[in-house]
Amino acid sequence: MAEKPGDTTIFYIKNMVCPRCVTAVENAFEELGFEVNRVELGKAVVTGEPEVSKEKIREELEKLGFELLEGKEQQRVEQIKNYLIEYVKELEKQDSAPKISDYLTQKMHHNYASLSSLFSDEEDTTIEKYLIHLKIERVKELLSYGELTLSEIAWKLKYSSVQYLSNQFRQITGMSVTDYKKASDSFRQSLDSIE
Repeated sequence: MAEKPGDTTIFYIKNMVCPRCVTAVENAFEELGFEVNRVELGKAVVTGEPEVSKEKIREELEKLGFELLEGKEQQRVEQIKNYLIEYVKELEKQDSAPKISDYLTQKMHHNYASLSSLFSDEEDTTIEKYLIHLKIERVKELLSYGELTLSEIAWKLKYSSVQYLSNQFRQITGMSVTDYKKASDSFRQSLDSIE
């Protein structure tokens, strides 16, 4: 749940998926009396030792939809999820993206086989399947904006073809892209609920 290197305390937090999450967690720790050094997806680094129990910290975070992580395995899996979210964002920015195995190995300084095994054991799905779900949620988001064609979305997210994206979309959502566009965007999932 928390590490104490020097005079700082590091809390590992589940379900942080966006900049608003970072702000919410930062505000929560400040309201609890901590001096916040930095907050990033999945982690808060604070100083100070206010008279606040860990149970109170847990309660405050749970009110916001977050969860303190207890074990090293849970912390590492949450890091993997956060890096996968970052990876999807990186896909859109770069002309060619690294393989996911290389990306995670570089970010986490662990070999991919051990990360993949841990993730599968803890989440009952593979890193690759989780990444596909993240990409499809991003496709849904981009479709809802109506600014890009499906071809442009496929290129942006590094799909080899529109057909491959369409097939994957149907496999994950159970509907075609055309049917999805006709329906409301109520089919979108929040990133922290993807399994």
